[in-house]
Amino acid sequence: MDTRRIHRRIAGLAAVLALLLGTRPGATSTQDAKRAPCCYANTRYAGVCKVEAAPGETCAGILAYLNNPKSAGKTYCGSTDIRGGWTRVKCKG
Repeated sequence: MDTRRIHRRIAGLAAVLALLLGTRPGATSTQDAKRAPCCYANTRYAGVCKVEAAPGETCAGILAYLNNPKSAGKTYCGSTDIRGGWTRVKCKG
């Protein structure tokens, strides 16, 4: 089988999978646009940290970032450098 034929088959399978899952490649859902904020607490952080997840981000991914001692570069929770000890909590209000 030549490479172009393999690529066409893969693209076709991806399109079928997208239809089965009810999504279109490149489309954003209204759920993404109205995403609820993610809230976190840490005993070393004053108050609750409220984060608006960017497209493609999840609350679980943000929590993993906050608990990774080697993570750097994001501005979550006022650009805090506190790593570890974060838990997800319900957002109030």
